[in-house]
Amino acid sequence: MKSYIDLIEQTFEFPNPEFKVKKNELFFNDVPLMKIIEEYGTPLKISYLPKIGQHIRDCKEMFANAIKKYKYKGNYTYCYCTKSSHFSFVLEEALKNDIHLETSSAFDLPIIKALYEKGKITKNTFIICNGYKRPLYTEYINELLEDGFNCMPILDNLKEITAYENNSAEKINVGIRIAADEEPNFAFYTSRLGVRYSDIDILYKEKIANNDKFSLKMLHFFINTGIKDTAYYWSELSRFMYKYCELKKICPDLDTVDIGGGFPIQTSLAFEYDYKYMIEQIIENIQWICQKNHVPVPNIFTEFGSYTVAESGATIYAVIDQKLQNDKELWYMIDGSFITQLPDVWGMNQKYIMLAVNNWDNPFHKVNLGGLTCDSQDYYNSEAHTSEVFLPIPESTETQYIGFFHTGAYQESLGGYGGIQHCLVPAPKHVIISRDKKGKVVTELFAPEQDSESMLKLLGYK
Repeated sequence: MKSYIDLIEQTFEFPNPEFKVKKNELFFNDVPLMKIIEEYGTPLKISYLPKIGQHIRDCKEMFANAIKKYKYKGNYTYCYCTKSSHFSFVLEEALKNDIHLETSSAFDLPIIKALYEKGKITKNTFIICNGYKRPLYTEYINELLEDGFNCMPILDNLKEITAYENNSAEKINVGIRIAADEEPNFAFYTSRLGVRYSDIDILYKEKIANNDKFSLKMLHFFINTGIKDTAYYWSELSRFMYKYCELKKICPDLDTVDIGGGFPIQTSLAFEYDYKYMIEQIIENIQWICQKNHVPVPNIFTEFGSYTVAESGATIYAVIDQKLQNDKELWYMIDGSFITQLPDVWGMNQKYIMLAVNNWDNPFHKVNLGGLTCDSQDYYNSEAHTSEVFLPIPESTETQYIGFFHTGAYQESLGGYGGIQHCLVPAPKHVIISRDKKGKVVTELFAPEQDSESMLKLLGYK
C-alpha cells in the first residue's frame, strides 16, 4: 500500500521551499514542527515572523522592477491593513520593512499612538484611515492630524469631511473611496462603502475645491475579491482609472491612487498565481490609460493584509480519537474546533493547506475531520484541490498530528481571541517563532491555552 508521502509527492510538486519532510516528519519553513509540538503541546497556533518580511520585500521588489521596466514615473508605497492581524509582534515585524499602515476602526488609532511611543513608526509614516467613521474614529483622526501625523482620512460618504473642518491643522490631505461595483455573483450590485461615481465630482467641487484647509490627494479603489486576472477586475480598475484621469484635470493636487484589495494567498500546494505578471499588468494598464488621457501617472499605494501575514501562520492539532460512524465515514476527532479557532472554515468554507505533521511513511486513508463543539458544522472534509481529505493511518501507539497552514490572517479576530467561544472551547496556545542573527530557530510562548478562570471572569462568575 502506498504511503502518505507517496500520495503528496504524486499529487503536488513536493517538497518545496516552504514544506519538506525529514525522517518522517514535516518541516515548515525549515522549522521542525514535531519539536515545537513536543515543547508546547497541542492545540497550538504558531506565527513564523520571517515570512512576513519575506512577502513584503518580494512585493516591493516586483513593483520596483515593473516600474523600471515600463519607465513608470510614479512611486510605490506598501501599506499593511491592520485589521488582518492586530498583534503587536505582527505590526512590529512588518514595520521593520519600511512600510506604512491602513486602519479601519477607531480602536486602531490607539495602536498607532502606541507604535509611535515605542519608536516603531514616525510622524512621517502614512496612516491611511479607511472605513465608515463614527464620531470616536473621526475624533482620533483629528487628534493625529493636530499632533502632526501623516494621517489621511479616506472619505467614505458626502458628510464625513465636515468632521475635520474645525481641525487646527493648517492643511489636511484627504482621499475619496469610490464605491466599486461588486462581482457579478455578489448579493449587491454596488459596494455599501465609498462614494458613488456620480457623487465624486459633487464632493470635490462643493466641499474640497474651494476650501483651503483640504487637499484631495488620493482616490481609493477596493475590490472585495482581491487582485485577480479576471475580466471583472480589469474592467473595474479601468473604470476607476478613467475617473482618476477625469478628476485629475480639475484637481491638480490629486496625484495618488490606492488600489485596495489584496493579493491571494496560497490555499493549496497546487496553487498557481503569477504575482510578477499581475503587477506588471497593473503598472502597464494604469500608464496606458493615463497616457491616453494626457495626465501624469499617479503614485500607487497598495493595502495588503492577508498577503502580508496569512502565510506566516499555522494551526496544529492532535487526532485524539477515531470514530467509524457508518460503513464509509471515518472521523478523526481533533483536540480543537474549526468553528472557534479557524472560523473562516465554518463561515466561508475557506480551505487551507492541510498536511500531516508526522507518520509520512505510513499508509493513508480517507477521513473526515471533526472539531470539539457540539455543532454539526464543526468539520473539515475537503481541500482546495479535491473534495476529499487523506491522512496517514497511525499505529495504535502513535498520536497523529495535523497542521493547517497559512492561517495567520483574521482567524483570531473573527474567532474572538481569548474570549467566550462556542461550547467554551478554549483559545489554544500561541507561539511566536523567529530566528536569531545566526539563523537559529527561536520560540516564545505569546499566550498559554485559555483557562476556565478567565472564562468565569468574563461570564461574571468571578
